[in-house]
Amino acid sequence: MRRPSVAELRPVVHPPGVKDRRSGEHWAGRMYMREISLRVDRYLVNTRVTPNRVTYVMTLAGALAAPALLVPGVWGAVLGVVMVQLYLLFDCVDGELARWKKQYSLSGVYLDRVAAYLCDAAVLVGLGLRAADIWGEGRIDWLWAFLGTLAALGAILIKAETDLVGVARHQGGMPPVKEAASEPRSSGMALARRAAGALKFHRLILGIEASLVILLVAVIDAIGGDLFYTRLTVAVMAGIALLQTLLHLVSVLASSRLK
Repeated sequence: MRRPSVAELRPVVHPPGVKDRRSGEHWAGRMYMREISLRVDRYLVNTRVTPNRVTYVMTLAGALAAPALLVPGVWGAVLGVVMVQLYLLFDCVDGELARWKKQYSLSGVYLDRVAAYLCDAAVLVGLGLRAADIWGEGRIDWLWAFLGTLAALGAILIKAETDLVGVARHQGGMPPVKEAASEPRSSGMALARRAAGALKFHRLILGIEASLVILLVAVIDAIGGDLFYTRLTVAVMAGIALLQTLLHLVSVLASSRLK
């Protein structure tokens, strides 16, 4: 069977609105990964590969970010970035494959969310263990592993706070929330939310951004010959995760999402 061209795939797998979703599309997807995934789609659309199988591979790639980061030195950080980029690639491919084959399922949506939780957590836990220097010759400092796990817990809770809005509305017999409802009712809260959105500091604890930061500090630490900046990064990310967990909860409660 003839492989469809990128031009034939694009209008089907990238319908209007896919790349413009406010909360459903990552900047890396818009910038480059959607173009790469289109080329991968060509080799999968005429096979027996299902969207859910791609999602399983995506989940595995995200989870492998943690052990990848345990490899000492810059190469471990490089492997971590590779695993997260593969996660992002397959995250694009599974939805595109579902649109082309018209194979939609609630289990696919559920697995996609599980993978998102797992990838973010794996990167931050891996960072914490990396900072603890578990393969070093000295004493393992478990404080850094604890802080990495704390950051991972915060990243998961932030996603849960968003997802639980849908759960609460469903159990209350209400329709799904609209994008406009995410705006806080208070003008002061709305201003604070826009300021936080402009700074985008919360993105540092997302798997894709965090993996790139880890690579940067790994290079700096390789030059310095220690783990100072890796450990500083763990502390900063743990602080961001705790602060953002609280701020996001307040943002949800101050908006119209539960009204």
